[in-house]
Amino acid sequence: MIKKGDFIEIDFVGRIKDSGAIFDLTKKDVAEKEKIVNKSADYSPRIICIGNGDVVGGLDDFLVGKEVGKSYDTDLDVENSFGKKEAKLIKMMPLSTFKKQKMKPFPGLQVNIDGTYGTIRTVSGGRVLVDFNHPLSGKELHYDIDIKKEIKDDAVKIKSVLKSLISRDVDCKIVDGTAEVDLDLPEQFQKMLEEKICELVKGVKKINFGKPSEKKELKNKK
Repeated sequence: MIKKGDFIEIDFVGRIKDSGAIFDLTKKDVAEKEKIVNKSADYSPRIICIGNGDVVGGLDDFLVGKEVGKSYDTDLDVENSFGKKEAKLIKMMPLSTFKKQKMKPFPGLQVNIDGTYGTIRTVSGGRVLVDFNHPLSGKELHYDIDIKKEIKDDAVKIKSVLKSLISRDVDCKIVDGTAEVDLDLPEQFQKMLEEKICELVKGVKKINFGKPSEKKELKNKK
């Protein structure tokens, strides 16, 4: 049985319940059948850590206690999906705000205003109505999930955590509880990632970041 803290590989199709429209999926054959293939999308099974918030909360909870190798489907209500739509997050803004950024707003456009993402709903009379709610807020969802396997390899776990956090595939190997990660980052980010990885991957106690060749050259100079 799957429990919190387990890493599993899943395939899934997520739909808006009332319309059946797909909003996320890992299966290319389904995307092709529905004629929604995105050439830049990664159609491959996804590795998640149960309880880490890698998927929407209701699905995270649903997967606890399920069995590897089986398929499931579930409906999620609004509270267990992306929450209710909040009126305070729908704001009227002057058209001049967008003109200053050389943007031509139109309904449906996704925008980033001071680091907050929103969707333009209407443009009228020099004013723009922007909805800063999550695009799926207020929606009930339906998921079809195939639980393909449990991930036991700590290096694979680390790679999956890094991919979810920084959207990059990196090389990683583990020797005596220390992970060597081929990733060059500022020191403050290294510390943050090390804490997160060691929290989730219990078999790893330390992370060394940077290219292996650079570590070897530094060692030889000493």
